[in-house]
Amino acid sequence: MRSAGILLPVFSLPNEQGIGSFGRCAYEFVDLLRSCGMKSWQVLPLGPTGPYSSPYQSSSSYAGNPLFIDLELLREDGVLTGEELSSALSPNTGRVDYKALAGPRKELLMASLERGREVFKDEFSAFCSSQHGILDYALFCALKEHFNGLPLSAWEEDIRSREPEALRRYSRLLKDRVERYAWLQFLFFRQWKALKEYANENGVEIIGDLPIYCAPDSADIWTEPQFYKLNGDLSLSAGAGVPPDIFSEEGQNWGNPLYDWEKIKNDGYGLWIRRIDAAGKLFDRVRIDHFLGFDRYYSIPAGKDAKNGEWLKGPGMELLGVLNGWFPRLSFIAEDLGLLEPSTVKLREDCGWPGMKVLDFAFGGGGDNDYLPHNHRKNSVCYIGTHDNDTLSGTLAAFTGDELAFAMEYLGVKSKEDLPAAVMRAGLASVSDLFIMQIQDLLGLGSEARVNEPGTVGPKNWSWRLKKEQLEAIDPAAMKRLLAIYGRA
Repeated sequence: MRSAGILLPVFSLPNEQGIGSFGRCAYEFVDLLRSCGMKSWQVLPLGPTGPYSSPYQSSSSYAGNPLFIDLELLREDGVLTGEELSSALSPNTGRVDYKALAGPRKELLMASLERGREVFKDEFSAFCSSQHGILDYALFCALKEHFNGLPLSAWEEDIRSREPEALRRYSRLLKDRVERYAWLQFLFFRQWKALKEYANENGVEIIGDLPIYCAPDSADIWTEPQFYKLNGDLSLSAGAGVPPDIFSEEGQNWGNPLYDWEKIKNDGYGLWIRRIDAAGKLFDRVRIDHFLGFDRYYSIPAGKDAKNGEWLKGPGMELLGVLNGWFPRLSFIAEDLGLLEPSTVKLREDCGWPGMKVLDFAFGGGGDNDYLPHNHRKNSVCYIGTHDNDTLSGTLAAFTGDELAFAMEYLGVKSKEDLPAAVMRAGLASVSDLFIMQIQDLLGLGSEARVNEPGTVGPKNWSWRLKKEQLEAIDPAAMKRLLAIYGRA
């Protein structure tokens, strides 16, 4: 069935809480998708983020980002007062100020535990005892706080290596902190579950994004270090990344620990079964980031830059076959971008997962470019661009020379100003089963609305936010008619 959807990070939703949340702004966006005849809302990873706010550097594969908890919903639940809510409201400036959010908002959410113990007593207790990985994550956060934010590799050796007596001692010592961090997770999952149910009831599926790697300073590494390539103090012996490519002339050193695939295989691939199980409970469809890492992965020695890495063989179909067998009802998308070898293409075809066709990459190289719409295949997802790309307007503004001339000729337009609409129509006409556009491209926004620039850090990454009036400018009837023309409504 042909369909369409929008890529919009949760943090970009418009409200007056400093960051997008699971509250009214999210429900109204689901309503908008339904009114436009769209089936899918794609979000970025929902895990708790680190110092640079990247959702691809999460401190847990099993926890959620407490910044997405909606404060207005907590007031309705009776665990925050109207005065407390008012103190946390601020105008939407169009950017997330993570430093401004961190202290006051966290204190307010943790303070809600005092009332929440009574309001959600049984529900909270059941959550703590049943939600995989949450108590380990809560203790990890409490320990990070106890050790003044030091990385895992700098903790006391006994608790870093999870000696049983150390675990018992610190669990007693930090009991109240552990409870507060578990409470934040309870609120996150409770609100997300209700939002996802509302979306599904209204015919909207949630597409989530699962990073292939976890962060070096994470509960994942602390709880199961045996499955990663680490030194004795849990520091990296080698890290993940990519060599120089179209995104970065220097390549990218992500700093993520690499898997010890042999040990994971000997354990029956349990680590990845648990990760996919957790993602499958959050999302209706899971996009696996950096799919090529299953075929081959780039290993960068610790302390070296990305130019000094080497390609090594990944787990291949042996792992993906296990995942297909365990999760027959879960749909996947393979993020198969980058330097693809024939073996990677074959792996994607063998596992049956749809790959990605990105129109931002389509207009260089002539008519045999795999991303041009006439080269698409049904079992694929057509994107205008991803969170790592500039907006469509920003991308096209940079077109010059042969690339610009080819794009205009291919799309049949006489003016550069007509290209954005023509690109969208070409994507809608693609044979790909699903068509995804960034909300910025639907609104015609420029480079100022870019979500991320790979290989860089700074306040402009992971911080862009919509204004409510921008969403209100969308004409649902016109959008639904356009989708209907291309059989996607």
